[in-house]
Amino acid sequence: MGLGFGVVARAGGRTARGARAPVLTVRRLRRSLLALLITGAVVIPLSGAARPRVPAPAPAAVPIATASTLDEVYAAHRANAAAASRMAEAHGDHGRAAADRDLAGPSRHLLAFDGRGSGLATEVFGDLAHADRIAVLVPGADTTLDTWTRFRATATALYGRLTRDAPKGSRPAVLAWLGYETPRTISTTALTTTRADQAAPRLAALIRQLHVVAGPGARVSLLCHSYGSVVCARAASARPGVSDLAFVGSPGTGVDSAAELRTSARVWAARGGDDWIAEVPYVRADLFGTTVGFGTDPVSPAYGARVFAAGDGGHSDYWTPGSVSLANLARIVLGRTSEVTRA
Repeated sequence: MGLGFGVVARAGGRTARGARAPVLTVRRLRRSLLALLITGAVVIPLSGAARPRVPAPAPAAVPIATASTLDEVYAAHRANAAAASRMAEAHGDHGRAAADRDLAGPSRHLLAFDGRGSGLATEVFGDLAHADRIAVLVPGADTTLDTWTRFRATATALYGRLTRDAPKGSRPAVLAWLGYETPRTISTTALTTTRADQAAPRLAALIRQLHVVAGPGARVSLLCHSYGSVVCARAASARPGVSDLAFVGSPGTGVDSAAELRTSARVWAARGGDDWIAEVPYVRADLFGTTVGFGTDPVSPAYGARVFAAGDGGHSDYWTPGSVSLANLARIVLGRTSEVTRA
């Protein structure tokens, strides 16, 4: 391109037989990556300025979550969500007010809530205190309190499938975890690990908390969508006690192989046949001293994950009721790994 950016591809530069890929292919990948960066650099200031920050109270002061304090924790966060709803309404943000008001409903089980800014929340489905199989959904870009209804739908779909398929005596639970500020899809932050690096310690802390609440024998699975794959990969390296790690619709994980995750968890990966993420360049490159891109495709043989079938769905279809991907994700969570259909 003649721009002198000094981009060096670290992954995807060789063919399946080990020979170096044609220079044209590497250049094409570099052009795609730079185009994404330039688009993000233009869009971010405009989109970031389009909406004022939503006022909300500080998060509720709650006791340490244990089996005996869960009800108190849930009630405190519901009250905080109700207060956030009133503040958003007074501010004129009726959409956020409605989202907060829904989360404050008497049947909602909030393990965490922070209505400030784009918002953070963790919602529990099932009896967490007595759960033996726990799935944590880790979302990707553009997930906020304003889109919580959509994210919640994935959790309820998974919980419904788990309760249907769980063997007698098993007690599954699902957590919809929005514990970090997700990047925008079209932005520079969606191309680096910065947000994931910030999120990973929080996710690792949550997993340790789950083993306190449900007991050390509970089996925890991380189901990680899109950019959430990068978050999960960072958290898994902290070895927080995860039995299974599933990447779906992943742009890469920031490492070049499952072995580099340094986790004892089983590592799974899948991509739907109509998922646009397949067109993303699976490379890592240095640009002005910053690493952009996330490396090897997790569904490629080089990565070394257990690749399972996800059907013909698109990027947002992995939790569609009745889908192949949802059935396989439920089997992974329930430990029925021999029944997982492979791609």
